[in-house]
Amino acid sequence: MVKTGVLLVNLGTPDSPSVPDVRKYLREFLMDERVIDIPFLNRWLLVNLIIAPFRAPKSAKIYQEVWLTNGSPLKVYGLSNEKVLGEELGSEYVVRLAMRYQNPSIPAVLAEMEKMNLKKIIVIPFFPQYASATSGSVHQKVMETVKTWQNIPEIVFAGDFYKHPMLVQGFADNAAKFLQNNSYEHYVFSYHGLPERQTVKAHHGKTCSELGCEEGITEQNYACYKAQCFETTRLLAEKLGLSKEMYTTCFQSRLGKEVWIQPYTEDVVKELAGKGIKKVLAFSPAFVADCLETTIEVGEEYKEMFIELGGEQWDLVESLNDTPIWIELLKDLVKTYDQPSVFR
Repeated sequence: MVKTGVLLVNLGTPDSPSVPDVRKYLREFLMDERVIDIPFLNRWLLVNLIIAPFRAPKSAKIYQEVWLTNGSPLKVYGLSNEKVLGEELGSEYVVRLAMRYQNPSIPAVLAEMEKMNLKKIIVIPFFPQYASATSGSVHQKVMETVKTWQNIPEIVFAGDFYKHPMLVQGFADNAAKFLQNNSYEHYVFSYHGLPERQTVKAHHGKTCSELGCEEGITEQNYACYKAQCFETTRLLAEKLGLSKEMYTTCFQSRLGKEVWIQPYTEDVVKELAGKGIKKVLAFSPAFVADCLETTIEVGEEYKEMFIELGGEQWDLVESLNDTPIWIELLKDLVKTYDQPSVFR
């Protein structure tokens, strides 16, 4: 039987929470020209002489906090997704997990797939909203890897699923247990940030303000990361029955001093506390698996800031991780992108 391959790709993780492994991971991650899009020499000096040496020890301590008994959360949940999705899809498919950075690497997993004589490979980046630094980097790495194959099968990249009904329902379901016993005054939807210049490049020179990216999806901004984040929030708020004044979309994880897309989550936290808001429910809908940016940054650091500023309660809704609805979403993506060619 000629099979279809399914390549699940998440960002990546160190092999261990040790300082050397974290430093190695940071160097590979941040040297990606799509992540830090500045000239190579400047990027090399910044990453290897400043960021990696000084950030690795701090990051290693944080990784130790989230590390599970059987490994990094991203890898543990990813391998669970690989196993369960493979069982759900059946013998016509081969499902494999890869990481954009570190292990299991995209080249290593694709080398295994090359030997299987697959008729098609469906690549599913684990990023609901498209960004050059995430989905775009995965696309580039896959294409760079397969270009040397003698026989290149059909390669299909699953598109952005930021508005997929199961994504929205999955986060709403995870929020239900908090909403059953609590009454929140405000809801925060925090997404990973990007340098503002990257969205301008994606818009071919125009800004998000010029294209109305906070207002809705249009023909001009449909591929904009910020526009897709705001649309994800709108759909989730609609599902949860929230009025506009009850929620805020914001962006976290800034690196360096340049301008990133706004509003910044830390500023929103301060603003809410300043207004006397006491109870907040937070979401991280850019992440399908819990990690440092969800568990620690949103779940602990912003909570600590909010409490110190006078807030009383800050709860974080879990990511989709390995929930049944996430597996169903992945299965739906596979079936959608595995439409047979009329010539085969």
